[in-house]
Amino acid sequence: MTQELSTLSSELDELERSLSDPALLSDPQGYRAATRRHAELREVVGLYRRREAVARQLEDAQALLDDPELADEAHSEAETLGAQLDDLDSQLTALLAPSDPFDGKNVIVELRAAAGGDEASLFVREVLDMYLHYAANLGYRTEVVDSTPTAVGGLAKVSFEVNGHGAYRNLKFESGVHRVQRVPATESQGRIHTSTITVAVLPEADDVDVQLSPSDYRVDVYRSSGPGGQSVNTTDSAVRVTYHPGEPDEIIVTCQDGKSQIKNKEKALAVLRARLLEREREKAQSEAREARLVQIGTGERSERIRTYNFPQSRVTDHRIDYTTRNLAGIMAGDLSELTAALAAEEQARALAGSGAGRATVTAAGVGGTA
Repeated sequence: MTQELSTLSSELDELERSLSDPALLSDPQGYRAATRRHAELREVVGLYRRREAVARQLEDAQALLDDPELADEAHSEAETLGAQLDDLDSQLTALLAPSDPFDGKNVIVELRAAAGGDEASLFVREVLDMYLHYAANLGYRTEVVDSTPTAVGGLAKVSFEVNGHGAYRNLKFESGVHRVQRVPATESQGRIHTSTITVAVLPEADDVDVQLSPSDYRVDVYRSSGPGGQSVNTTDSAVRVTYHPGEPDEIIVTCQDGKSQIKNKEKALAVLRARLLEREREKAQSEAREARLVQIGTGERSERIRTYNFPQSRVTDHRIDYTTRNLAGIMAGDLSELTAALAAEEQARALAGSGAGRATVTAAGVGGTA
């Protein structure tokens, strides 16, 4: 492990020198790749350098154990430094475990009401607020891309961006079916109803990840029907992008929450790229059985992953048998403990499966016209 970390440290030094190279600055694609790699290395190399400093301090303390006058103090210091070293080694082992190559990416999250009618649409709005608060707590930027309001104040569907390094790592476990159990406001007899919504978390795809040609899709514009600024609802600012129209692999993306047609088209194409990348990932994972060993659930929209039971103030994640009575905190965006538990389980499976090899999908896996 030490040799691998030393190599990564040298790579970080080289990257830091190259980031100020005018030749790299004039290459936007190369510069983005370099800054992304720099962000990936910074945490693990920083931890490694702290570990090396503690190791040197421990050696110095151990060298004093034979000195009668300093032995007691040196022994106490060696114990403290030894514990620090063990903790740093554990953290480094975790960081070096096989990881998802998309963990550092921004994401596009799509929520849709499923079973339960109006109650499901109301829960979509509440889950949207939950994720927006969670993202804000992590220092991420968010922006709603498209939404379809319902007459009762809910949302039939909504998609939004989360921008910040590690956004996919912190949100990827949310994909699947979320079930809510509670008494709806419209229920006069106090009966508990069960409703469901689906969540899809898509890593953002760059031009490098998915190459789209204008011949691959059709763009239609129409008047926005949602709330917005002065120009929304009065001009044809909403955009519908249809990928391979009329073909079996057709994908339709709409965007109407932006104030301009240009911005809505950019957002719609970003969502399309993310869906195409996710399609390629799902295809690769279905072909590589060993990839299932390190996944928490399938990540598919049809899988029920979590239940929110309001009468009992209980949230249960069915993939790892995790239960908390902190429903209010979860709905307010306090997902850190749950996410950490899911990440720990994924890490354990990754370490257990790494010896047998593991198939991954690289960002370069989607090429041509996707």
